[in-house]
Amino acid sequence: MEIELKLALQPRHRAQFRRHPLLNKITPVQHSLLSIYFDTAKFDLMRRGIALRLRRVNNRWVQTLKAETQSVGALTNRPEWEVTVTDGKHPDFSALPPVALDLLAGIKLKRIMPVFTTEFQRTTWQIESEQTQAEVALDSGKIHTDDASSNICEVEIELKSGNPEFLFDVAIQLLEHVPLRVEPRSKAERGYILSGAATLVPVKAIQPMIEKNQSVGDVWNAILQAALMQLSANLPGFLENAHDTEYLHQLRVALRRLHTGARLAKSLGRPIPDWDQPLRQLMQALNPARDWDVFQQEILPEILAILESPAVNSGIDDAVLVLLQDTTAIVRQQSLAVLHKPAFTRLVLDIGRDLLSAAPAEARQQEVQTWAKAILDKRWEKLCKSCHGFAKLNASKRHKARIAAKKLRYIADAFAPIYGKRAHHFIAALSSLQNELGYTNDRVIGQQLLHQLSRKTASLGFGLGRLSGILESSAALRAHVPADIWQRLARSKLFWR
Repeated sequence: MEIELKLALQPRHRAQFRRHPLLNKITPVQHSLLSIYFDTAKFDLMRRGIALRLRRVNNRWVQTLKAETQSVGALTNRPEWEVTVTDGKHPDFSALPPVALDLLAGIKLKRIMPVFTTEFQRTTWQIESEQTQAEVALDSGKIHTDDASSNICEVEIELKSGNPEFLFDVAIQLLEHVPLRVEPRSKAERGYILSGAATLVPVKAIQPMIEKNQSVGDVWNAILQAALMQLSANLPGFLENAHDTEYLHQLRVALRRLHTGARLAKSLGRPIPDWDQPLRQLMQALNPARDWDVFQQEILPEILAILESPAVNSGIDDAVLVLLQDTTAIVRQQSLAVLHKPAFTRLVLDIGRDLLSAAPAEARQQEVQTWAKAILDKRWEKLCKSCHGFAKLNASKRHKARIAAKKLRYIADAFAPIYGKRAHHFIAALSSLQNELGYTNDRVIGQQLLHQLSRKTASLGFGLGRLSGILESSAALRAHVPADIWQRLARSKLFWR
């Protein structure tokens, strides 16, 4: 079993990394490594989450088969089988144990061929503390396919023996002197993307792997792990394809789910984690980019359609459109800068380390459904209170109702595996309410964004004011919809009772 932390490093910081106080008194070892990755023409191994490689280490070849990766934040945990073989021409399947061969069942092994290579210089340092040993590796080189290449510059901290928390301790010490970034992808995953066999796609909320017979502490841990997995899965896509706004949306969903999970700590007899405060600060820092993305992609097209309709037949000044586009691009770059900062890496490391801590004894003794019912009841009561007299609620109170609906939705989603299909109808109705309230709130925020711009750009104030007026009128036409949805939801059967 391989347990490691993987972090990305800018090439210009390699010398600074080597001089780190944690490493500069340890004699490093250097190796030139060539790895050949194998698969079928249809990439059957990749589809099963398997990586098969032959690696030349000095004058010998080492064959490694790795099973499907479980990446939580920067921490990777995966089974692997490693054996020395005679050459690097073709894998030796006879050297694999039966449990590894079982993973390849049904795949025609004769069709396995080279698909890409990695070639890099590895510098390693051995670090020990009490009963724990870890290896810090700095890898610098390239991934090659037949017609493309990509740089490798990353740090791997692999557990050799002892407590996995030590990996986080080492990473945090390294981060204090060198800017490092979370990199959840293996070299194999990056190679498959480079070869065109895989593509980055936004990842929606991941269902926690929980069951009725688990302890409350394990369920809480699984809820946070699922949210952290969603966060790490969307991070590379946003950093490399920021123009695809769905990545940022899913990143923010993951952050909100982490925050919701953090607040559950009190019900387990433990304090809210220290990382919840920087988490909330990060959420606030990313809000403007998402607000402008929604405006550009959803709200502005609606406004333009109204202006171009026969009833209005009016255009909008090109200077206004350019201003809106430029503002959106600026705040998106600001959000990218936030995620490149060491503070974000530290946040992910702190969450990951916290997830390795055992839950208190009283949490392990609680019954899961009793715990879930108490939490769901509390969230439901808050939503009912927020929605009382719904038809007469102003924008501010509807916003509070939206937040209450969102918090209940995240908790309901997390506990849904315990209750099975009976949770689906309620969650679907709750999602409808959340979406409609979100529609209204997005347009309120849209008016605020336009007002802020008009104060900064007086010459375009009239054009921006027209957009704001249309936005207010269109939102008013759907003001009754959330009230109708709430009435249906209020009559729904509560799946946890």
